[in-house]
Amino acid sequence: MTWRDLTDPRAVARGVDHEAGLKEPVFENLSIPEHFGPVTVLVDDHKIKRYAFTQDDHHPWHFGPSPFGGRIAHAGLLSNDLVQLFTTAYRASRTVGLHTEEQLWFDGPAHLDEEVVLAGTYVDSYTRRGQDYVVMEASATGTGGRGILRHRGVEILRTRPGDVAGRNRTGGGGAAGTVDGTSDPDAPTAVVGTPTVRPGAPLPPLHVTITQEQASVFSRCGEYVRNTHSDLAVAREAGLRIPIVQGQQQCGLITGMLTRFFGADLFTGGWLRVKFINPVEVFEPLEVGGAVTAVEEAGPGRLAIDVEVWVRRADGKLSTVGWARAEAPETGPRQS
Repeated sequence: MTWRDLTDPRAVARGVDHEAGLKEPVFENLSIPEHFGPVTVLVDDHKIKRYAFTQDDHHPWHFGPSPFGGRIAHAGLLSNDLVQLFTTAYRASRTVGLHTEEQLWFDGPAHLDEEVVLAGTYVDSYTRRGQDYVVMEASATGTGGRGILRHRGVEILRTRPGDVAGRNRTGGGGAAGTVDGTSDPDAPTAVVGTPTVRPGAPLPPLHVTITQEQASVFSRCGEYVRNTHSDLAVAREAGLRIPIVQGQQQCGLITGMLTRFFGADLFTGGWLRVKFINPVEVFEPLEVGGAVTAVEEAGPGRLAIDVEVWVRRADGKLSTVGWARAEAPETGPRQS
């Protein structure tokens, strides 16, 4: 089965309902464990360009030569495909959930025109503070079973986002502690391969505004899916003023920043964990930032670098917080 078989907009235009026979996305319909896929996707020129548009990320490796010998996909390109695997069994347009946590392991790049196989499993479900949660673990593998990306996500299955988004959630919290979105104001910006990589040093920030067009494309409007990210009426029914940016789209902003910081090493052993703590409306100016938290020896000429990462709204509130880790050269030129 291919992803296009499931989401072909031309078939929808002919009156074919790809959601016919799929389950209502409610807690009572869960079956743990529940398996999804395998589904095959093609990482073609259109898919790369579409993702670049949604993230405003036109890094040269995605449009020309890269350290891996040719064009590669963005590090986070397949992450939303993994999140959306559940829609092979559940009705996408009936889903009004809230993504709360995401974890990614980067095993290798996806190459232009490579066929990638996606598969996942609902591994757990539970109820907390009156909300029903489900946990998905999934992976993307390339030619010959080569590992590309692994995902673990936590989502409130169905809720009213306007009632719970941002409720008592101000700084994440995790094994590395609480992320407050600050760095050492006296430290120079960290550049891999130089002595600037030290605890407290800020990562090179990104500034971006996700428009309604970008949010809609990222959240599958081209497949005629209506949700709180792409449709004003659905957003208002969910208690929101206007559509909000999908958590996974914010996660993609962070992986883009980490690509520019860690370079090729992010794709071959990087790790990222984020929590989505406050909503972001479309057209809201954002700052994507981070700071080095620890640096350790990882072998001859290599360092293991831990960082905190975040997305900050224009009003100063953090919307996404997290932690990332990858190895990098101890000395050498800056990676583009």
